[in-house]
Amino acid sequence: MGLTSHIFEKTVTKHLNLPYLLYLPQGFEEREATRWPLVVFLHGAGERGEDLLLVPRHGLIRDVQEGREFPFIILAPQCPVDWTWDRSLDALDYLLEEIIAAYPIDTERVYLTGLSMGGYGTWHWACHQPQAFAALVPICGGAMPLMGFPARVEAIRHVPTWVFHGDDDQVVPRQESDKLVAVLQGLQAPIRYTKYAGVGHNAWSRAYAETELFPWLLEQRNMEFRLRGRSVCE
Repeated sequence: MGLTSHIFEKTVTKHLNLPYLLYLPQGFEEREATRWPLVVFLHGAGERGEDLLLVPRHGLIRDVQEGREFPFIILAPQCPVDWTWDRSLDALDYLLEEIIAAYPIDTERVYLTGLSMGGYGTWHWACHQPQAFAALVPICGGAMPLMGFPARVEAIRHVPTWVFHGDDDQVVPRQESDKLVAVLQGLQAPIRYTKYAGVGHNAWSRAYAETELFPWLLEQRNMEFRLRGRSVCE
């Protein structure tokens, strides 16, 4: 009978489910007219699952539990077990849209950070939504070559980024960050790179304790906030 051409077409409804923790800064309720910066924190592989009590094991949410106060809202979603952030981009998009609609968020100051698997997620999500974030802080992460990296980081050449990695990281080798940073440096992007000599995988404890980090972060502005394919910014 020979070759014939066909098109398969089907509408599929997708159910999205992403638990999250939300930190509201001191004075939030009293300052009703204030629009607040938002920091989205992506955890590492060990905190995946259905138990939100896992999320504070490391990073910003652990700092919150230990009493540290921040002058911004923190959104900390939890990735499903045996899953990765790059496969959760639709859910992250809709979650961010929902938080911006529900809370007084300053969309010029929406920031993204993550550690380990969350560092990967930071690179992946930022390149998926290159107009969403005013600055990025990926820690001991990397990006997937099969998804077009490291060249794909050209999409975020305009986004201020501060990268952290331990020189002696045996879980995610420092070279994973090196490759991404090199591309951005070659594009004259606003990139900072801190490598900790003698530090293994846990670069986040030192990174989040850097006295310059959050003042630098909050100085960054995104005057053209947009979520690609979403109506929140229209």
